[in-house]
Amino acid sequence: MAKDLTTSAIERQNILNNTVAMPRIQEDLGVKALEFEGRYVLTKQMVADYYGVDIRTISRYIENNQEELEHNGYFLCRGNSLKEFKLRFVQDIDVPKNTPQIGLFDFRSFLNIGMLLTESEKAKFVRTRILDIVIATINEKCGGGTKYINRRDREYLPAAIQEDNYRKNLTDAIKNYVNGHPTYKYAQITDMIYKVVFREKAKEYKKLLSLSEKDNLRRTLYAEVLRAISSFENGTAFEIKKKAEEKGVLTVDEVEEVIQELSKHPMMEPIIYDARQKMASRDLAFRDVYHGNIAEYLKAVSPEEYEKFIGNLSVDFDKLLDENKAVLDRLKQ
Repeated sequence: MAKDLTTSAIERQNILNNTVAMPRIQEDLGVKALEFEGRYVLTKQMVADYYGVDIRTISRYIENNQEELEHNGYFLCRGNSLKEFKLRFVQDIDVPKNTPQIGLFDFRSFLNIGMLLTESEKAKFVRTRILDIVIATINEKCGGGTKYINRRDREYLPAAIQEDNYRKNLTDAIKNYVNGHPTYKYAQITDMIYKVVFREKAKEYKKLLSLSEKDNLRRTLYAEVLRAISSFENGTAFEIKKKAEEKGVLTVDEVEEVIQELSKHPMMEPIIYDARQKMASRDLAFRDVYHGNIAEYLKAVSPEEYEKFIGNLSVDFDKLLDENKAVLDRLKQ
């Protein structure tokens, strides 16, 4: 999916929150800045010069996008800081002597305004470089592909083990208490749960992620989504058994009624909300996959999430699995 950074605030914030890619972008662009109070800053004129636009254009973008730019590091230098700034950089800046404040960009806000500028060819080039570096960084950290980026979260493994156990509860309940095709009924009921949790059937999800028929869908899900599914599977298994003991074996349609009723329980609301938000947001940021059915849950991925999946907090899943094989075997018993 082509990204237009000039129109998508979420896409811009995803890049600016990417703690792993940002140093690489800064090094690649080689922007000349002033070191002041522990960070590199640029004046409005310096930003205008870099992007090849009039300073009035920069002022207009600040006015129209003030909240976003301030969130990402643009600030007004005043008082003693301004005096110090003028003293240190009197040869480098053109600022009226009696001005009470001066707007300064740090590197993030400098990139931010470059993502907004539509009048600048240089800004267009910068946007292309940014996207190339972000994609390369994520792929490099994930060994060339993002299909299983979910498994770099250290929370994934315990969630997957838990989900396997609850899945067995559900399949046992379906086997013992639900009428229907001996094979298809499992897939039918699983799809009902997927539709409730992330509004997509297995086939729809696999198509979006370009998964093959042999790929295990569940192995690509984030820990929070697996936990939401686990909750539903365990709750559904309990209700199937309970109703079957009251009235006999259930039909698949009766199981669907059970699932719909569970989906409306207040206890499930925050779990489902979190799962949808994580899936929609992370898949857009990490896999460049847009889930239209849950698009209203989209938000920018936080710096902490970047650290969790591609930064210092991420894990090598296969190595972790190897190191904990004995423990995992015990947990599964």
